[in-house]
Amino acid sequence: MLKLAIKSESWPIRGSFTISRGSKTQVDVVVVELTDGQYRGHGECVPYARYGESCASVIETIYSFQPAIEQGLELAELQTLMPAGAARNAVDCAMWDLLAKKSRCSAASLAGIDSLTAQMTAYTLSLDTPEKMHLAAIDNAHYPMLKLKLAGAGDVERVTAVREGSPDARLIVDANEGWTVETYQQIVSELYSLGVEMIEQPLPAGKDDALKTLDRPIPLCADESCHDSSSLIDIIGKYDMINIKLDKTGGLTEALALKQAAQAEGLDIMVGCMLATSLAMAPAVIVAQGAKVVDLDGPLLLEKDRDQGMLFENGFIFPATPALWG
Repeated sequence: MLKLAIKSESWPIRGSFTISRGSKTQVDVVVVELTDGQYRGHGECVPYARYGESCASVIETIYSFQPAIEQGLELAELQTLMPAGAARNAVDCAMWDLLAKKSRCSAASLAGIDSLTAQMTAYTLSLDTPEKMHLAAIDNAHYPMLKLKLAGAGDVERVTAVREGSPDARLIVDANEGWTVETYQQIVSELYSLGVEMIEQPLPAGKDDALKTLDRPIPLCADESCHDSSSLIDIIGKYDMINIKLDKTGGLTEALALKQAAQAEGLDIMVGCMLATSLAMAPAVIVAQGAKVVDLDGPLLLEKDRDQGMLFENGFIFPATPALWG
């Protein structure tokens, strides 16, 4: 019989992190441990207030399923037992980690991938004034791809400032639902001229039907509009890509299924993350193999990472060691 343990942790952010919905100076995560007495598996999730989650609610949710989890249910059973979201993500990833350790086989191999390769990851610049984002772009010009948090008014000036500060970087932008249709129409051509390669979630989820009729000179990526495979029916025709985050899909199992289903519909793949430690990035790297855009920079934005944290080098994230996960 398995034993379940859950704890919450707080990790300070370097400075602060700002998007269109607000700022924060620390990230709060929930960590699940599953042990069979010999092996231990771990998973990390980030409760997100945007989806009505908190550390307390996630912990309560997981504990409510403790008897079934400790009885050793299968990964497939977990998908029907718990709803998608952060709580299931932590449990799902802990189950993958435990299974890999017990079988003495990597999680990637269990997922049908012979070996993992390092992936180029975007580095995120927090929402700020054009002047401060210009300085941030200069400081981080060594990254091959920068992701800019935007909000609406002043966004062209922000992108222009970053382009001037980091002229050789590839640029993607994330509005975090902060634009209107009018904003999009006013600035999309200018963003195209500035070399922006992707726009993430320009309009609020549930209020993005207008994207079906708007010109899309820059590929659009669904984030808040895409959670798990059931989201795809409302995405096709509006977006060109989806951002797969394990905290939305409810773990690695559904993330892999969503990736396959989306590609079958002709959608490109982005793999993203919440602000979190390397323990949360490790399973996401499996999904990131072959993705068009990878955005797994969470640990780089923290004051410190976990022991045995993942290696970031020259803008690339390298697969985790077994000492961390999988």
